[in-house]
Amino acid sequence: MTGSYTPIGTVAVIVPTYNERENLETTAGRVRHAVPDADLLIVDDNSPDGTGELADKLADADTRIHVMHRAGKSGLGTAYIAGFRWALEHGYDAIVEMDADGSHQPEDLPRLLAGLDRADLVLGSRWVPGGKMINWPKYRQFISWGGNTYARLMLGISVRDATGGFRAYRADTLRKIPLDEVVSQGYCFQIDLTLRTLRAGLTLTEIPITFVERIHGTSKMSNAIVREAFWRVGQWGIADRVAKLRARRVRSGRG
Repeated sequence: MTGSYTPIGTVAVIVPTYNERENLETTAGRVRHAVPDADLLIVDDNSPDGTGELADKLADADTRIHVMHRAGKSGLGTAYIAGFRWALEHGYDAIVEMDADGSHQPEDLPRLLAGLDRADLVLGSRWVPGGKMINWPKYRQFISWGGNTYARLMLGISVRDATGGFRAYRADTLRKIPLDEVVSQGYCFQIDLTLRTLRAGLTLTEIPITFVERIHGTSKMSNAIVREAFWRVGQWGIADRVAKLRARRVRSGRG
């Protein structure tokens, strides 16, 4: 029953990678230090810079590190879905999303996991009191703030950071979400899963995190990702309003 939670047991941290060779080893080491009892799954999309080969070396040296190799760059959303399925198949109790580029601080992981004691989904939030952003360009902050404001207005949700990609799920939460129906990517993928969690009647909480701009490599952010989020969120919001209007008409006998 929602609101009655069992203690979290085994944890899988899912980290998608594409050309993150300069960041991966440091990120993996920090994850293993922050949550020593958790397993780490690296989902690599055939990175041309050798990230996948480095991931294999890390896995050879540490039995709690695992690697999934995919044939090519297929998008963040599908990488996470593949990682979720792997974790569910292997019986983990909690599943974490986080980036490999150093923007998400592994030292925040214990607080995110502790939040699962009272929620089905815990979001690491930049936009709640205590959340911080370090060295992040102002235009990126504006896009994030604007995207989250747009999502709240269009979808009628109160979540402050629905686009954030640092989050922890109870495994049962992902079992209740129809993952086969999720086709969105980028920012939109995060909003999609947030919305599906809420519509499933599950509980969500936001924990403040410190977000740090990457030092090595380049952001995967693109105009196409922003456009997809704008279009899909608008589509979901309009569909929801139409459905509510029809329901009201039916109740009033005018359907």
